[in-house]
Amino acid sequence: MEATMQPVTLQDEAPSVSRPLVYRTKLPVRIWHWLNALTIFIMLMSGATIFNAHPRLYWGAYGANYDNPWLVIGRRGQEGFLRLASLEIPTTGFLGYTSQSIKAFPPLVTIPNYYSLAEGRQWHFFFAWVLVISIAAYLIYALVSKHLQRDLLLTSEERKPSHLWHDIKQHARLKFPTGEAAKAYNPLQKLAYLGVIGVLIPLVILTGMMMSPTLNAAFPWLLEILGGRQSARSLHFLCATGFFAFILIHVLMVVLAGPLNELRSMITGWYRLPAERPEDRP
Repeated sequence: MEATMQPVTLQDEAPSVSRPLVYRTKLPVRIWHWLNALTIFIMLMSGATIFNAHPRLYWGAYGANYDNPWLVIGRRGQEGFLRLASLEIPTTGFLGYTSQSIKAFPPLVTIPNYYSLAEGRQWHFFFAWVLVISIAAYLIYALVSKHLQRDLLLTSEERKPSHLWHDIKQHARLKFPTGEAAKAYNPLQKLAYLGVIGVLIPLVILTGMMMSPTLNAAFPWLLEILGGRQSARSLHFLCATGFFAFILIHVLMVVLAGPLNELRSMITGWYRLPAERPEDRP
């Protein structure tokens, strides 16, 4: 018996999924993003130069060479190490001792790319003012345009522990928002950005002010808040570490989510919505 072949019609094929371009990132946000990225990178690298002058951190009223630091990046002969309290980690070739330097941070990650405390401070202080002015301008824009309330603050649904836990599990499985949901920041993005804007940046500015001799003379009570300049320096360093961790995670998420699409959004504002997964459809 001869089998009959039925022609495949358009209805028998899987429907094509529309992936429209949407205008997702407004110009002021894009300008602030790139200006802030440049500022933070320069401040981290010039801060590494300043740290090289005394690569030890303390709490309270300590800070001399023979005091007991809670963190040291140094060298012993031709071996580099990082010591955190009683834990010592070998860092030869990376920190403390490299083929190019015997400083805590090598020239590859410092500004300038040679040791000059005076120049490092000039770079650092100049871009500290850039950071202050840019965050002030961004906050004014975010409040006036309602960008803060509309795009960054968590909704009542997103604040529910079950919703946040679901979002964490989705990110752990590398399942990012698709379709219409990709137009807005997800809860973890909102928490990360609010943490940077509302905690890290104000704290790094405040601790930087606390280390200024001029401000110490004018407002001596600033140092009393934390118990001394070395505590301010330690917190400043921890904030810088927080910025570095945020940048690493941010870049990793961009790569995993589709770097070309994400970069287009931050350069032109236009973003192509990822195709919805079957399980995401209602």
